[in-house]
Amino acid sequence: MDQTATGLDDNLLEVILRQKDDLRKSDRRVAEVVLASPGEVVAMTLAQLAKEAGVSEPTVIRFCTAIGCEGYRDLRVKLARSMAFARSTSHTAITSDDDLGALITKIFDYNLSNLNWAQSKLDEAAVRAAVDLLAGARRIEFFGFGASGIVARDAQQKFPLFGTPCGAPSDAHQMYMTAEMLCAEDVAVGISNTGHTREIVDALQVARGNGAGTIGIAGQPSPMLDHCDVPLVVETLENTDLFTPTVSRLSHLVVIDILSTAVSLRRDETHHQRITRMKARLAQRRGKLNPTSTSDSSAG
Repeated sequence: MDQTATGLDDNLLEVILRQKDDLRKSDRRVAEVVLASPGEVVAMTLAQLAKEAGVSEPTVIRFCTAIGCEGYRDLRVKLARSMAFARSTSHTAITSDDDLGALITKIFDYNLSNLNWAQSKLDEAAVRAAVDLLAGARRIEFFGFGASGIVARDAQQKFPLFGTPCGAPSDAHQMYMTAEMLCAEDVAVGISNTGHTREIVDALQVARGNGAGTIGIAGQPSPMLDHCDVPLVVETLENTDLFTPTVSRLSHLVVIDILSTAVSLRRDETHHQRITRMKARLAQRRGKLNPTSTSDSSAG
């Protein structure tokens, strides 16, 4: 069994969902019974599950091993734990028969449980190391494409507030040129859920070769993280068969919030006062643009 599956013991239902298509045909029959009625399976004996799936008892044991369990008892324990983990499979249960209310509930449940999962797996020591790098950076460049590009641009808007020039090039050539110009005291942050995007991997490799600090934010151990001084694995239970990768993007945005807030807290009181003053003046400017203000309504 690979490490991806065994690393998800707390959410065995998602392990089974991910592995189902790669299982033997008879093992898939067991998987289908488990996914259809996990609560009932927790209370079943080995013989009962074998009968329900129409397979032999050794096949059930083989299925347990294939999904990373040490035996049938271990499967029942992990299955019960997975069910208690906040309905993490509700998103996959969306059907054309769902009304809008059910759809809203399922998608919220899925995203909330995934954020909890990402939090439980996040390495605090790695986050602290990333904050150390970012807090001392002379310049920060965020690299990301597609959904990860949205996260990079969000980060590029936050960090300048802390007195650090930032960029988020979206073109592959600009990304490479930017990476080539980075040097010691600069930091490059690569964002890619898969961690396999060639352009991001190349940019981090080049930046690191020029002496810049490198941070990677990915959903799994991957080639991109091999070129990072600080690898941040933000693990989610993404299902992109029918839906766009919203969960990974949300989780990465939350991590950017954590990093930016932690960096902000390391600034001195003078800096905090400047931020407070800027926000107050920005609020005043927004008020002046309110079309319902007295001065606008009295104008001739």
